[in-house]
Amino acid sequence: MTERKQDRVDAYRLLVADVYELAGESRRSSEELAREEGQTAARWHVMSVLSDGARTVASAARRLGLARQSVQRVVDDLARAGMVELHDNPDHRRAPLVTLTTAGLATLTGLLERSDADRRDAVERAGLSLRDLENARATLRRLVDALQSR
Repeated sequence: MTERKQDRVDAYRLLVADVYELAGESRRSSEELAREEGQTAARWHVMSVLSDGARTVASAARRLGLARQSVQRVVDDLARAGMVELHDNPDHRRAPLVTLTTAGLATLTGLLERSDADRRDAVERAGLSLRDLENARATLRRLVDALQSR
């Protein structure tokens, strides 16, 4: 049977639909895991971005692909909860640097441990090997690269 270009386009569309479904399921399970820890996925995402060092709100928003204002609201909430601290920024007087506190890091660590256990279980239930996952990721990266190089 000869492969048609349209067959590949149709397969691409189905793959993208599956990726969206996977992302949605992953977000829902992340929200549930976060809620069990008294957190939200939004707070989790911001803490994750801050885990590699101090950032401005604008920098965190760019990394997350979100509006600065929405990240600012989450940072304000995290600051009130004692999860982050704001520090003077020598490069920009009006844009403080945000860092995780010890409590924030402990909360993030707990979330990551729960998430890792949940994801390990999902991978096991799906019967996926490391090679399966690496091949899937390589395929997705090739598609992302092709779309970005237009």
